[in-house]
Amino acid sequence: MNVAVLGLGYVGCVSAACLADVGHNVIGADRDEHKIRSVLDGKAPFYEPDLEDLVRRNVAAGRLYATTSTPDALRNCDVALVCVGTPSEKNGNLGLDQLRRAVSDIAACGPALTRPLVVAIRSTVFPGTCEDVVLPALRGCDNITVVSNPEFLREGIAVKDFIEPSLIVVGGDDRAAVEKVAALYASLRVKPCLVSLRTAEMIKYACNAFHAVKIAFANEIGALSLKLDVDAQEVMSTLCEDVKLNIAATYLKPGFAFGGSCLPKDLRALVYRASRLDLKLPLLESAIPSNREHLQRAADAIVDLPPCRVGVIGLAFKENTDDLRESPVVALLEQLIGKGRDVRVFDPHIQLDSIYGANRSFVLNVIPHIGRLLQRSLDDVLNWAEYLIIAQKQSAEALHRIQASGIPVMDLISARPAAAPATSFAQSDRY
Repeated sequence: MNVAVLGLGYVGCVSAACLADVGHNVIGADRDEHKIRSVLDGKAPFYEPDLEDLVRRNVAAGRLYATTSTPDALRNCDVALVCVGTPSEKNGNLGLDQLRRAVSDIAACGPALTRPLVVAIRSTVFPGTCEDVVLPALRGCDNITVVSNPEFLREGIAVKDFIEPSLIVVGGDDRAAVEKVAALYASLRVKPCLVSLRTAEMIKYACNAFHAVKIAFANEIGALSLKLDVDAQEVMSTLCEDVKLNIAATYLKPGFAFGGSCLPKDLRALVYRASRLDLKLPLLESAIPSNREHLQRAADAIVDLPPCRVGVIGLAFKENTDDLRESPVVALLEQLIGKGRDVRVFDPHIQLDSIYGANRSFVLNVIPHIGRLLQRSLDDVLNWAEYLIIAQKQSAEALHRIQASGIPVMDLISARPAAAPATSFAQSDRY
């Protein structure tokens, strides 16, 4: 394809050189004449391993060119990648001046375009930016469609990350445009993830936030290990050996709050013992408050429902257990009852007369009259409730019966509501 790359910084120049190297005809555009002269001379405008060789080779082959003129770059273009900077403002917000200017330049070229153009926003932008900033600026340009194509390049190994990608994401509402941009990367042998426009924008933030959290987590475990005379490298390298629970997709699904007899207890112990060593661990200290806030969001959403009979399905801290200790559902019920909501609850593994010890004392201490709220069967709840709260992963058969009941559902664990109207929290592999 004929590809224009607007912005020849770290992301733009690497993208331009690599796309040319896999066979596309690429024109890079930038207002900085130094960058343009460097590329035309077969040189990289900054240091990045392997980049200069790519630039030299593809300029010599006629597949890579550079210009200060956006109209020249777009003249016979199929796809335009916008790779301008979005630096932080003083308040932490993104600065979108360069993006607005680039999109304005594209809009000015719209009437002169002789072929359809797909504009792919490769710059890191907050979810909604394409809809709120880019699309309005291009309104009236009927031959231009917009997609999001975030980059996942690390400075220092950006060329390797482009040629051997771990993730390719293209998002948009126009399927043909999304597939066209995805086709740019066809030779890289990684199946692109085709998603919605806002999802693509959000994925970039989710990835970077996760990377930051991983680094902070490893550093806090390392700091505590050092205080305890424990080999932190051995701890973390062994942790990484578990690719089923630790280095895996397990638990990385938005859902309901965590609970049970392990996570809350062990987090509290870590934080307490660290404090006794005069060591602050802000990330680990924030885990329980974060969990509490997520539980509160669910409670608030239920309290905001019109007055009705609310059936809660699930009571233990997760499915296929009768362990009620620190179950977030028990805490949720406590709030709903305190707000005067009429509640009944069913859990196939909970019969009050068959649980004992810490399990029994925990739930009776929080909700002394839980026995009056417990229903003996799913049908009992379905026959009574006017609204259902799914607080625990359900079997396919149970979900079918819930859906067949026609009762509106708020699903706290599934990616999609079982019935409208509903507020959905996505599924979680909880401990």
